[in-house]
Amino acid sequence: MAILLSIFYFFYFSIVGVYIIFLPKVISDFGYSALEIGIIFASGPLVRFILPFLFIHGLELNNRVFNVALLVMALSSIAFYFSIDNFYKLLTSNIFLSLGLGLILPYVEVISLDTLGKERYGKIRLFGSIGFVLVALVLVKILDSHTIALNFLLTLTFVTAAVAFVISQVSSKDKEHEPKHEKNDINLFADYKLWVGLILMQMSFGAYYNFFTIYATDNGITLDMTIYLWSFGVFTEIIMLYFQGRFLRKGLLRILEFTTLMTALRWFLLFAFAQNIFVQFLAQSIHALSFALFHSAAISYLYVLYKHKSLAQQFFSGITYGFGGLSGALIAGYIYEYYAEYLFLSSAVMAFGAFVFLNLWGKEVKP
Repeated sequence: MAILLSIFYFFYFSIVGVYIIFLPKVISDFGYSALEIGIIFASGPLVRFILPFLFIHGLELNNRVFNVALLVMALSSIAFYFSIDNFYKLLTSNIFLSLGLGLILPYVEVISLDTLGKERYGKIRLFGSIGFVLVALVLVKILDSHTIALNFLLTLTFVTAAVAFVISQVSSKDKEHEPKHEKNDINLFADYKLWVGLILMQMSFGAYYNFFTIYATDNGITLDMTIYLWSFGVFTEIIMLYFQGRFLRKGLLRILEFTTLMTALRWFLLFAFAQNIFVQFLAQSIHALSFALFHSAAISYLYVLYKHKSLAQQFFSGITYGFGGLSGALIAGYIYEYYAEYLFLSSAVMAFGAFVFLNLWGKEVKP
């Protein structure tokens, strides 16, 4: 199972690499306006945000729904070929692709934690980071038409669907790893301090994911050096994913508090030393904590905290990466438009707010 999960993460996050790095450029080359591109790519986080609420009202993420999601994901990748030149068709194709991607990852995350445990999870998940980097390095050299990008998207999607299907079949034979029919015990309002903390953390990344390259080059850092900064951040992420098992054995909530506080420091360094290359690399090294360790600790903590484990992962994906990612991007866009020099200071405030809420939550419950 570990090999299958490694392959799944590799190809799943390769899809993410094609999707967020290259598809915006492909769509732009077809003459879409910035507003249209924004609407198309905002639909993905919006779908992820809506999905968990459907499961609260009766939909169940079981093996059957998972397999349907795989089919939807595969067919939508084919639909991109026939909808690339029409806004509404392309928007529809993207919504269904986001639907498939948003359903299958939380399902597999539960299987991973069930099968591997939180200590071994990182060593498998790091293959996703490797896939993301490799597809970026390959496509940047050969991408000279929209067809190449769409061919990559189609191939990677079908391979991911095939591997995920095998994983679901293997796991369904072991009742221990089948999703449990648990009653929903997730109360967002009662646990608002926890969820606000998780959301604020992801919101703080809005500036980084959407504007870091622009911010760095606007402050005199060359594009080549900016790419090295991105790559260094991913490299530290992979290292942390490999060695983080020993940190996740206890004190998950304390890890969340520590990583959000360090993330606030990371964003402040980007704000205060925007033209200092050494400090920029130092800030990027914190990516090992602010992404890799935080993500693993968060999904592990929710896995332990709630009985309805698949729904907890759905909410983490939908509310933090969906709503948090969408709102963070919109806020970052507004700030960079009118107060560009304070872009990462605002991110630091959000991350520190995440630390405060998680600390308040920690005072109410046993970590």
